[in-house]
Amino acid sequence: MKENRAESVRLLPWAGEGGKPCYLVGDGTGALSRVADRVESVQLGMSVGLLDHAADLLSDERVTAEQLRFLAGRLTEALTDVHRIAVSRGRASRERLHDDGRRSCRCRAALTEEG
Repeated sequence: MKENRAESVRLLPWAGEGGKPCYLVGDGTGALSRVADRVESVQLGMSVGLLDHAADLLSDERVTAEQLRFLAGRLTEALTDVHRIAVSRGRASRERLHDDGRRSCRCRAALTEEG
């Protein structure tokens, strides 16, 4: 028998069709939550590697405009990923602050997660 856990809404670390946000409704213990955790971990790890690469590239006096544009594109992608993770974690923190059962966000589209 499953123990009753409070459901929460989580912004997933990827975008849906047309770049729309994807949400997950559940208790945070299911398979999709674990996939999202792994994706976030990979995204954060890749952003650290990209920052190291950016520092190296920016210190190279021979860097070309094309290389800098490519770097700017990858940094933009990484910042988008990190921002989505921060928003998701901030939303989760705000939801935990409501002890009367109210949720701090309203979502138009949500996926339901089953354990």
